Amino acid sequence: MGHYFKILVLATLTVAVSAAAQAPGSSKPPAGTQAPAGKMPPGARLARFDPSLLQPGSLRAKAPEVYEVKVVTTVGDFGLKITRAWAPNGADRFYNLILHHFYDGAAFFRVLPGFMAQFGLNPYPEVSRAWDKAIIKDDPVVQSNHRGFITYAMAGPNTRTTQVFINYGNNERLDKDGFAPFGVVTGGMEVVDKLYSGYGEGAPGGRGPDQGLIGNQGREYLEKMFPKLDTIKSASLVPTQPAGR
Repeated sequence: MGHYFKILVLATLTVAVSAAAQAPGSSKPPAGTQAPAGKMPPGARLARFDPSLLQPGSLRAKAPEVYEVKVVTTVGDFGLKITRAWAPNGADRFYNLILHHFYDGAAFFRVLPGFMAQFGLNPYPEVSRAWDKAIIKDDPVVQSNHRGFITYAMAGPNTRTTQVFINYGNNERLDKDGFAPFGVVTGGMEVVDKLYSGYGEGAPGGRGPDQGLIGNQGREYLEKMFPKLDTIKSASLVPTQPAGR
């Protein structure tokens, strides 16, 4: 599936360092639809994805300077506030993905306590293939990777696509490697803390999900092999209030 299924290991670390010290490795349904409730019930099917997700090049809307996102998961809800000035390219990409419900049904497939929770692989293989090489250019690092900040995963310079992670700890060490936060959890961080982490690090370094197989087989692979993973039921923009209200 290309570069965004690789796991980037920080160059300054040795192979003896624990998985929690690894950098996040990078690399969808019509509005209003939701994935089935529960963890990953066997045989459960998602509503069909938004067809525009098969044409990444057409999704280039400029994001508002600040926007909010509500994420409904299998363990509760949390909110995100995205600030475009922190990382314009990343904020614009995330805005378009949210607008077209790319993340609906996606699993939190790499959850490492004390480090981060990663998601952003679509449950439909054909959508994953479409976004495999839909990279965006890097943004300068303006904010630091503190607890609750959301950042793109990547596999080197200018390789960001759709995968993101939420920092559990204060991971300032990621700043120097170009991981640029573009938003922050504004409510429900306790929900993020509860995401299932029992599978640990992903393959090949651990026994968790293989990103390549997620991309090739989608939700079917995760339902069969990693049924306890928590998932996103829906991720949608929060309507803005008219001025004066």
